[in-house]
Amino acid sequence: MQLFQINKNVLVPIQRDSFKLEQEIHSLIEQNLDSVFGLEFVTSEFAVGQFRLDTLAFDSEANAFVVIEYKKGHSYSVIDQGYSYLSVMLNNKADFILEYNEKTGKKLKRDGVAWSASRVMFVAPSFNSFQKNSVNFRDVPFDLWEIRRFENGIIALEKYESASTESIQSISKEKTNSAIASVSAEVRVFDETDHVAALDASLKPVWIALREQLADHSDTDFFVSKSYVSWKRDKTAVCFIHFKKNELRIDILRGQKKPNGEYSKGFFNIDDPKHQTKERTWTWKSGQTGHVYAISVDKLEDIDYLMFLLDQKYKSLE
Repeated sequence: MQLFQINKNVLVPIQRDSFKLEQEIHSLIEQNLDSVFGLEFVTSEFAVGQFRLDTLAFDSEANAFVVIEYKKGHSYSVIDQGYSYLSVMLNNKADFILEYNEKTGKKLKRDGVAWSASRVMFVAPSFNSFQKNSVNFRDVPFDLWEIRRFENGIIALEKYESASTESIQSISKEKTNSAIASVSAEVRVFDETDHVAALDASLKPVWIALREQLADHSDTDFFVSKSYVSWKRDKTAVCFIHFKKNELRIDILRGQKKPNGEYSKGFFNIDDPKHQTKERTWTWKSGQTGHVYAISVDKLEDIDYLMFLLDQKYKSLE
């Protein structure tokens, strides 16, 4: 990745400024976990089993733990290390729960964690072709992030995206005694095709058309979980899309209301002249309530009005 700065309509290359130590990357990411990855920091250098995990984080949307490993060189296998970390997590769940509760002061219960959504993130200045090829499956529970530093304090982060449709399960079935097999039995990476498969054939063109319009927004991305696909702008959810057999149910996020009646920052109110949305709420154990506008679509002609509603939420996040 080459960055440029405009100077009187001339593109001037911004020079690279390499990281000298792995600890520089470690400190930078930990101090900016929420803004960069939308994760909650739990602890650093967490010792469990025979391993010491660089960073332990928690993904509150997925309700899952995330292990982050920082690297400077290339003399390691992301497959071996990643599955070893996930294996030690699944075999020491109580230790992870205890560490979270002690370090955050919150009360997380074992059944409140989606262990199947556990994942490992590797952050390094670069990955070689062998490391990238080793995770070239559609469902490995690992993320590879390349981090680069440039002059004037500019940082660039880029995620390696696999283009493969092959499943890691094909390897785990061959190696039944491996860490891959044991982890794969509990951890599963869901992708869009898992949700689309639930739709009636007549609804699939509706999803394709909607997805194309959502993808036209260049600063947004899709996040796939076990229960839904969320559409995000800068890591903040615009909506959650639930795939039913005969409809797509879209929940447009409003915000939260605290037990004292105070609303969260940016609590969203929609302009719905056709009155097609319904407010849906739920209450957490803390007493805080979550609020969304719910709307269902089941035909192509519904999409234009839906986008009118979604664009209101999208623009509110500017």
